[in-house]
Amino acid sequence: MLAEIKVGPNVITVNRGRTFVVSDLDASIRGQAEQGLISRDIRFLSHYRYRINGRKWKLITSAPLSHVAARFEFTNPALLSAAGPVPRHVVGFTVQRAIADGVHEDLELVNYHYAPVRLTLEIELGSDFADLFEVRNRHIRVHREIHSHWDEAAQRYTAEYAREGYRARFVYEVTRSTTRARRHGHALLFDLTLPPGGRWQACVNLIPEIDGVPFGPVSRCGSEPLMRWEAHMDEWRGAMARLRTSDDRLTQTLRVSGDDLVALLLDEQPPGRPAVLAAGVPWFVALFGRDNIIAGLQALPLHRSFALGALGELARHQATTSDDYRDADPGKIPHELRTGELARFGLIPHTPYYGTADATLLYPILLHEAYLWTGDPELLADYLPAAERCLHWIDAYGDRDGDGFQEYRTRSPRGIKHQGWKDSGDGVVYGNGQFVEPPVALCELQGYAYDAKTRMAVLYEEMGHAARATRLREEAETLYTRFNETFWLEDEGTYAFGLDAHKEPITSTVSNAGHCLWSGIVPPARARRVIARLTADDMWSGWGIRTLSAAHPAFNPFAYQRGAVWPHDNAIIATGCRRYGDAETAARIARGVFDAAERFQQNRLPELMSGLERSVPGFPAQYLGACVPQAWAASSAFALLHVLLGLRADAPRGYLYVSPALPAWLDWVEVENLQVGPARVALRCWREDGRSRVEVLDLCGPCRVVPLEEWTALPARS
Repeated sequence: MLAEIKVGPNVITVNRGRTFVVSDLDASIRGQAEQGLISRDIRFLSHYRYRINGRKWKLITSAPLSHVAARFEFTNPALLSAAGPVPRHVVGFTVQRAIADGVHEDLELVNYHYAPVRLTLEIELGSDFADLFEVRNRHIRVHREIHSHWDEAAQRYTAEYAREGYRARFVYEVTRSTTRARRHGHALLFDLTLPPGGRWQACVNLIPEIDGVPFGPVSRCGSEPLMRWEAHMDEWRGAMARLRTSDDRLTQTLRVSGDDLVALLLDEQPPGRPAVLAAGVPWFVALFGRDNIIAGLQALPLHRSFALGALGELARHQATTSDDYRDADPGKIPHELRTGELARFGLIPHTPYYGTADATLLYPILLHEAYLWTGDPELLADYLPAAERCLHWIDAYGDRDGDGFQEYRTRSPRGIKHQGWKDSGDGVVYGNGQFVEPPVALCELQGYAYDAKTRMAVLYEEMGHAARATRLREEAETLYTRFNETFWLEDEGTYAFGLDAHKEPITSTVSNAGHCLWSGIVPPARARRVIARLTADDMWSGWGIRTLSAAHPAFNPFAYQRGAVWPHDNAIIATGCRRYGDAETAARIARGVFDAAERFQQNRLPELMSGLERSVPGFPAQYLGACVPQAWAASSAFALLHVLLGLRADAPRGYLYVSPALPAWLDWVEVENLQVGPARVALRCWREDGRSRVEVLDLCGPCRVVPLEEWTALPARS
């Protein structure tokens, strides 16, 4: 029997709300690396290291205890001290780190030697107050004069930076120590003598402060911070749909994915209120439009708070005027909101920045789907005006040249070059491998626009606005026809990546065509060919569908969007496959992604993985720098299970349609506390005699569960 393989990042990350710490496995932080204590886009701690008598501690092991805590175990190297030699491995050193808005650490030293041990524990500290963009790019753009101070009486170290009314401060305070620290250079020193079996303990608080507002940690020592977090997590687990499957590893992936979403809340709160997610840890702990919408869509069967949070927060930041520097136009949904120093002084346009072509298209889709799951007319009253402004943007600004297709091009000197979900600078390439320069009309943008108008037509019909609904359906039908005439590549059996500035097709074979399946813009007669092309050997890695064909000249399995595999991308494609009746391929995609999850630490899906071919035995190769946890990766686990179960809510009329298509590798699935409108449903789906069946285990509230032979998405094309 093969040993279980687990892969994961070579750093330790803890996060909570708008604060996170990325450190080496030995708890240290290196300023030249993408590491630090970062809160609200500012790095407050850029250098951190523990030493013993000027030597490096020997790391025994380290691991996260949860999203918010980690533990590090060390022992000593052989030492010379004033009291004589100290053999190696006779002193134990434990660091337990817990995070809230700030960080709390419990430190403990234990002497296991038969003789007393004299030692000096050193804690090196350094703060550069770099903006997160500087940290990620490893390039400091702003010269900062930093002042530090050690208060011997209060046992408190402070570092401070100020600029034109902006002030950032970092406090490191020692509490509950029987030995007082002294400062030497950039380190705090504890001079200790431990008798045989002797212990020394201390607590330290790491406190970020912005403009005089401190963001303190949970100050109590020991396990209480972790216990408080677990109580918060349990409250959310009790509110979300509960999922069990015949595969314990898949059940674990689903549980971890739900926990990841809770851990990504930008502002910690109990369930039942709209919840806004950070896109991912560490580099996207901020509001992102596209990420919140897709995560909200994918997690709707799990819990509606994420979709409601996205609808509310993005409407609040919807653009009202045109602003070239921020790529804003009236009605546009934001891409990214930052609050660090560079944003505050206008050195980057993220206040917020609107350089995304798809978030505005996706917003009406989310509104309609959320309405189907909640049946709440107040949802339409609150957010239909924002969706209508999205429709205006689609026609007036999304199609800038008036050709009927959605295209993008930045107007900002600091704008994003490519503004689809593949937004890396080298992510859009011609068939010969050369980079494409905007404007670009991506294929999936046309699908999103089609879906948005079709769904808004349904909402208008719901509200009795027949004329508006008819107009939108006509516009959607025109786009459907023109798209299929212009983007289809007959020889390839799929759709062009997009149209370039000269309206010529970009013939690269990419995963984006799967998003067209998801949106419903693909004629049924072509769907089978598109699916076959997406799952051909050059596109299928074994862990999922690659972003770019392995036969393409620009393919690189380690490139962000030119060959890597993204879980959310695959979940969208699998949904598209099921929409067109191909449950077998949808299950194949789900199996590849779930198999990858089982091999990552804690069964956690990362933002993306490398696009190397799957081998047996083998494991998925990490993508260096991938966010873990990440919102649309975590939510993709629920989207994939949703596809296998064939769930379709129609809460306004009190229905839940279920069309399970469980593959041979999944015997049964149980769902409890599934919320459809005001009702809560418990289901069991299982395989029997080669067919999938469904049974209602419990039903509380006004809802009728209707089994279906075939699953179709709403609104369906006749």
